[in-house]
Amino acid sequence: MNPNNTFLPLLVTSRVCTTAVFMTYAACLVTLMEAWDMTAAQAGTVQAGFTAAFALSLLIASLACDRLGAKFVYRISTLLVAVTSLAFAFYAQSLLSALFLVSLIGLAQGGTYTPALMLASSNVPLARKASAMGWVLSGMSAGYVVSILGASAMLEWFDYKAAFLLTALISVLGVPFGFLATREIENPTKPILSETVPFSAPAKRQAVLLTVGYVGHCWELFGAWAWVPAFVASSLILTSEASFTVIGLWTACALHLTGFFSTILSGYASDRYGAQTVLASFALLGVICSFAIGWLPTISPVVLLAVVALYGFVIIGDSAVLSAAMTDTVPTHRLGAALGIRSVLGIGSGALAPIGFGIILDVSPDALQWPGAFSLLGIGGIVALICALQLKRPV
Repeated sequence: MNPNNTFLPLLVTSRVCTTAVFMTYAACLVTLMEAWDMTAAQAGTVQAGFTAAFALSLLIASLACDRLGAKFVYRISTLLVAVTSLAFAFYAQSLLSALFLVSLIGLAQGGTYTPALMLASSNVPLARKASAMGWVLSGMSAGYVVSILGASAMLEWFDYKAAFLLTALISVLGVPFGFLATREIENPTKPILSETVPFSAPAKRQAVLLTVGYVGHCWELFGAWAWVPAFVASSLILTSEASFTVIGLWTACALHLTGFFSTILSGYASDRYGAQTVLASFALLGVICSFAIGWLPTISPVVLLAVVALYGFVIIGDSAVLSAAMTDTVPTHRLGAALGIRSVLGIGSGALAPIGFGIILDVSPDALQWPGAFSLLGIGGIVALICALQLKRPV
């Protein structure tokens, strides 16, 4: 157990910095399509490259944690994020160079995600585990906001190259904060056989339910993150005179700033009321939002943004609880592999969700485009809800 009270604040700050490059490309997308003469499909390929590389790196990093230790993997990965982000800032000048470099960033990012959750899980008191993991994930949400706001400001004042550089420099700060956070904790690797805990059949069932629930959660989450900005933009263009920049900033805050508070509050709620109650509640609210929001494109901007804020709050809120419940269920010597497999399946489904959403938009009649597409995301929420209800108490 880590005796240093600054461990968690420093780790969260490091996560804010390392994820400050996460949304930079998306924030600059409209400008980049013109500057690099990209079609929408080509622009989407770059984002897909990042997501695919991120999913792969989650598996690699999780398995590496079992052999090399979460502390070592996290420290090395913060360095790799800084290096690849700076490379992207200086050398991304076309579709192909951006695809290559942003994929490298994705490969580095995975090593800061699962190891950070494992560090939080093993270095705080058991009664605070879920809330600690909530804080770590909230740092990720805060990094998204920093990424979008910083990039948007640089676009407004300078150009996309300045946006790349600013967010890359912020990612560099993740290195010292990460090293300071982990300076007094041990770096345990895979324990010897005599110290391992048997993985019982009931525990395996719990792990499977948590994994499938995570897949449903990611389907709804990543699909919403990809398409809610376009939905809000198309709505506000009709109902207000706001500029694209203002619309983008409001959407980013509604989706990701609410997520910052959501993961914290859900973690505390889980510590107090139990994981199953929190997972089922958030999944149910997410399903309601997914099946309702598509019918609201002509509602007033204030109400629409309030609904988007609620949507952003509930679809990310169960992330920390799902992770904490997995660490409680899976033996330590198998945790890295379990989290890695879960991440690949979950992020993989999340990468496919925006495509399914777009297909529904293309084939549906005008009146049913948005309702049908968001309802498709709601299916993932239903899967997460069913899995939560099937969990054995207490979780």
